[in-house]
Amino acid sequence: MDNIDEELGNLDSLMIKYISALKVLETQLQIINDDFKYIKKYNPIEHIKTRIKSSDSIINKLYKDNLDFTIANVEKYINDIVGVRIICAFESDVFELIDIIRNSNIIHVINEKDFISKPKETGYRSYHLIVEVPVEFINEKVMVKAEIQIRTMAMDLWASLDHKLRYKSDYCTEGIKKKLVQISDELEHIDNEMKDMVTLENIIKKNSEGED
Repeated sequence: MDNIDEELGNLDSLMIKYISALKVLETQLQIINDDFKYIKKYNPIEHIKTRIKSSDSIINKLYKDNLDFTIANVEKYINDIVGVRIICAFESDVFELIDIIRNSNIIHVINEKDFISKPKETGYRSYHLIVEVPVEFINEKVMVKAEIQIRTMAMDLWASLDHKLRYKSDYCTEGIKKKLVQISDELEHIDNEMKDMVTLENIIKKNSEGED
């Protein structure tokens, strides 16, 4: 019990790093969005959602993975204490934003999972990045991990419905699960149609500028 109490105290001290990392991420993403808006005359980011995992969630995740609750295990194995979800209007914006983040001098990508090109069997679609950002304190500079999820509004709508029906309900039948996959396919079709419209608009704009 004394050891757990000690680790809980250490975890409270550790959380300042993650809270600070979130501030760094929010600032950098706002700069990217502002720069994108200046260059292309519109902002690719519709909105950003953020969260910090609670102590209970962190501990439960370790135990679920059969790991002891230690600060070393928290830092080594849990990559999503800081979570950032970026919602874009169009799929093309998602992948352009990913490229910008990859080339950032502040946000360092250490792992990627593309659930857009290859959705999960459930129908889930999103792009996940595990990143590190530098946080400078008075006496030290540390790299802190975070997870960024980037998706379109259609993908986010599906994920919200899926969470309510699948994970927050005790009555999610196989029929409901199959319907969720069907809805995901339909929303993907909508995303693709929107992507085609953006491509057509860009062609028309380019031709119009060429005439000038």
